Amino acid sequence: MTRAGLPPIAQIAIAVGAAGAAAFAWGSLVERKRWTLRRVEVPVLPAGSQPIKVLHLSDLHMAPWQREKQAWVRSLAELEPDLVVDTGDNLGHERGLEGIRAAFEPFRGVPGVFVNGSNDYFGPVVKNPFLYFGGPSGHVPRSTRLDIAALHAYFAELGWEDLDNTATSLDLRGTHFEFFGVDDPHKGFDRLDLITSAIDDLRADDPLGDDSWPDAASVSPSRPTVTVGVTHAPYQRVLNSFVNHGAQLMLAGHTHGGQVCVPGFGALVTNCDIPREKVKGLSVWRHGLRSAFLNVSAGLGTSIYAPVRFACPPEATLITLVASR
Repeated sequence: MTRAGLPPIAQIAIAVGAAGAAAFAWGSLVERKRWTLRRVEVPVLPAGSQPIKVLHLSDLHMAPWQREKQAWVRSLAELEPDLVVDTGDNLGHERGLEGIRAAFEPFRGVPGVFVNGSNDYFGPVVKNPFLYFGGPSGHVPRSTRLDIAALHAYFAELGWEDLDNTATSLDLRGTHFEFFGVDDPHKGFDRLDLITSAIDDLRADDPLGDDSWPDAASVSPSRPTVTVGVTHAPYQRVLNSFVNHGAQLMLAGHTHGGQVCVPGFGALVTNCDIPREKVKGLSVWRHGLRSAFLNVSAGLGTSIYAPVRFACPPEATLITLVASR
């Protein structure tokens, strides 16, 4: 029997199956390697400040054989960023650090800060993708422990600062930055209760610090300061706490932008409790009477057991910080 002779329901089923197969082929063979640089401007610097280029990297889920991805990340060094912010999930294999070394080596000496994601602790496992529709994914007992200490040691070699449940400061192109961050909230490793004391300790060691934090408007004009919060997973409890602590800019990853999206609709899942419309890109997060810019990266990789993206290409973000208007 020819296809034309099939019942209408059978013809529809064949058409849907063919479309699904084509979409999967595109997502697994083409789109997941369409690494994209997204460029945004964020007006948070004091008046008269020089622009500052921040390269936001997230969710590489690196395996040692992913040479094309490593080469693309290396090429980003040509942007000459003033700062690199890494929001976690760097590892995607027990030997993932080999690929991270190959990708990040050109950034040696470039200031950087980082936080952990769950896949810096635990290796990937096969999961039923439909479980994500039931809410954020949980811990899988059979996950392999990864060598996060070796990853941290390499980042220290690069000169990058660890922000996991702590704070640090940097001076970049005439602007003073205060950074605070949390360990992976998706696994419940965040300690928001430590942020206030971490900032207090940071300012106590800063002879030019202002003890009126977190009210950014009261910072001395002779000490232009920008406050940045960094997390892997953008859970609302974390974002709200960051805003309360005076963050003007917040950076996160984890969501993969939904990874498989519907054109015209967007992400189907977020793998956390952030609203779907904020699952990737630059937006404003409001809590109480405060607000902050939020950039959620769609990330550069996928699990090696779910190597597909659709209507959501992998990305890095070049954020140019400029003076407030």
